[in-house]
Formats: sequence, structure tokens, C-alpha cells
Amino acid sequence: MIPFSSFTLANGLRVFVHEDPSVQIAVMNILYDVGSRDERADKTGFAHLFEHLMFGGSVNIPSYDEPLQLVGGENNAFTNTDITNYYLTVPAANIETGFWLESDRMLSLSFDPKVLEVQRKVVIEEFKQRYLNQPYGDVWLKLRPLAYKTHPYLWATIGKEISHIENATMDDVKEFFFSHYVPNNAIMVVAGNVTTDQVKALSEKWFAPIPAGKREKRQLPVEKKQTEKRTLNVEADVPSNALYKAWHMGGRFDEDYYASDLLSDILSRGHSSRFYQQLVQEKEIFTSVSSFVTGTIDPGLFVVSGRIRDGITMEQAEKEMDLILQEVVREGILAEELEKVKNQSESSLEFGEVEVMNRAMNLAFSALSGDANLVNQEGEKIKAVTAADIHKVAKEILREENSNVMYYYSKTKSA
Repeated sequence: MIPFSSFTLANGLRVFVHEDPSVQIAVMNILYDVGSRDERADKTGFAHLFEHLMFGGSVNIPSYDEPLQLVGGENNAFTNTDITNYYLTVPAANIETGFWLESDRMLSLSFDPKVLEVQRKVVIEEFKQRYLNQPYGDVWLKLRPLAYKTHPYLWATIGKEISHIENATMDDVKEFFFSHYVPNNAIMVVAGNVTTDQVKALSEKWFAPIPAGKREKRQLPVEKKQTEKRTLNVEADVPSNALYKAWHMGGRFDEDYYASDLLSDILSRGHSSRFYQQLVQEKEIFTSVSSFVTGTIDPGLFVVSGRIRDGITMEQAEKEMDLILQEVVREGILAEELEKVKNQSESSLEFGEVEVMNRAMNLAFSALSGDANLVNQEGEKIKAVTAADIHKVAKEILREENSNVMYYYSKTKSA
């Protein structure tokens, strides 16, 4: 249970407070409701670029990290398809330093051309190292446009191609900032050894003077229902052949999300899972195999993948994987399988809430759904899933005409 209070400033900034006097720290999490889905198709990678730019100095503070480190704080951030999230931890007595730093970069970045050039190079290098020059690094650069044809999930958070970041101008940067990094497009959670009155006073002092932005209404193209199986052959210098299969499913806040998530756990979570037992241990088809859901806010993907053992053909590997999936579609799952993955999920949920920062992040993301109390309902939603629910989503999702399959061949071990 994560108790919280909340209020909204006149400029639209939504603030949530989670008091925990048992700890000596305070954390601040600011979630901006902007991700790679909010980019233009010809200017991708901007949300991720901004994750870097936000640390390059704000209008009144040339260095973000130094003042925070001086008061014993640390910080980080991440970007995905849906959100950009900044977070910091400080000794509770120094929380005002966090308010000062975060409010200044919400007010405005420095827009120093040197910072843009430095971060541009950093992002381009990351693109090359993590996505282009790493074995299987380009999987999502290829799988996304196979599965999505109109929705902006068709490109990865890093962007479609390096040229979009290379060609980003300062005007592009300013336009993106003032469209998305505004108080009325943000959710702030302050948690730890703080009080609601204290957070209210500091919020009024540091954030209330920042003017609200225009905040454009999000109007994303809706992905059309897929009607036939799509396939893609890829060949690259990788250690072994690999198989990737993705099916369209509902979004993170949909009613069936938890059933879909638990189905992915039944297939591949742990050594007692169906995939591991049959495909890795017994038949020795794959050396490793996994299944997961992307968990995106808009309709996402149910993904299974595996590295294929030497001597096994791609066709054989897909056939064996499909046999397991078809069995679930045909017969459903066992009660003991469901009980096992429920226990695992509930344990993960409880373990995750040990850290104050995790509680703050989860609260912010739940607030984005429109119901912040979702953070306290997840355990019950997991418990409420039945074997019939999982059978239903398996039949809805795991249809051949809904599938997107990438056959990733090793140049040296193609079979």
C-alpha cells in the first residue's frame, strides 16, 4: 500500500506526495507525458535526445550534476515510447536543492549550441554502439516497422535513423521543448522523509511561477487491425540464428493487460516454464527463449524470441514453438501454472515497493493513467486473473494472421 496525497498548481503541474518518515532520504520523480510516439516521422529520436539535453544546463544553472552532488544527491533518467522520466535522490534535509534544479530546467534549457553538439554526438555514438554495431542490436529497428504500419510505435525510441539526430536544429529543439516540457504536461512525485505541507510550500515557491504551456492535444494515428501474417528475413554477423514473433495486443491500462502479462510468464518465466522445459531442456531446440509484453500505453506487442541451437533449422524451431503456443490456444493453462506466476508477480510487486524511488515512479506512472490509485490496485488485479481470462487472451492474441515473424539468420550458421 502506497499512501499519497495530491494537489495541482495553477499552471497545471500535478503533484503527488508519499510520506515515509522511516527513511532518511527524499526522492523526486518528474514524469513528462512525452515519448517517441510524440515525434514526427521525419524527426525521430528527439525524446531520447532531450533526455540527454536536460542534463546539459538550464537557463540559470550551467551544470545540473555538480550542485546535486555537493548535497549528496544522485540522479538519472530514462525515455521510452510513451514517457520521459527524471528522478533524483537526496538526503531529506536537502530536498529543496532538487526543487531548485528541476524547476529551472522545466522553466527553460540553456539552449547552448555547444551542449546540443556534444549531446548530439553522444546520442549518435549510442545509436552506433547499441543498435548498429552490437549483435542483434538492430532487432527493434526492424521488428517495429514490421509490426506497425501507421502508429509511431513503428520506430524505436533511439529514432528511425541517425540522420534525424544529425540534422536536428536549435529551432527543432526549442519547438519540441516548449511543446512538451511544460508544467501542465508533467507529473511530479515527491516521496520519503517529507510532509505534504512542506512539498506544497516548495512547489509553490519553485514551480508555480513557471507558465503553463500550450500542450497540444495528442492525435496519433490508430493502427489498423492486422489481417495476415507478416514475415521478414534478416542476415547479419551474429553468433546464431534467432527467431522473433510478435502479435498485437492491448495497451498497458487495458482490462486484459494482466492476463496477457501472466500468459507471457507462464510461457517463459523460470526453468519450470513451458518454453524452457520443452524447447531448451527436453528437445534442445533453443539455447535461450523468452516471452514478454511491451507494456506500452497504446496497444502493444506480445513477443516471443529465442536463439536457435546449432543444427536446428529455422523452420523446425518455429514449428516447435508454435506447437506450444497452439496448445495454450486450444486447451488453456493449468491452475498450478497460474498460481505459480501469480505468486511470482505479487512477490516482484512487493519487492519493488521496498525502495522509495520505485514507489515514486510507480505512483507517477499510475497517475498518468488518470487514476493514481491504480498503484495500490495492481496486486488485486493480478489475483483476479483466472485461467479462463488467460485462455481468452491467448485465443485473441496468438492468431497467425495477427503475427509478425522475423527470421534472423547468422551469416556463418544459416540453416
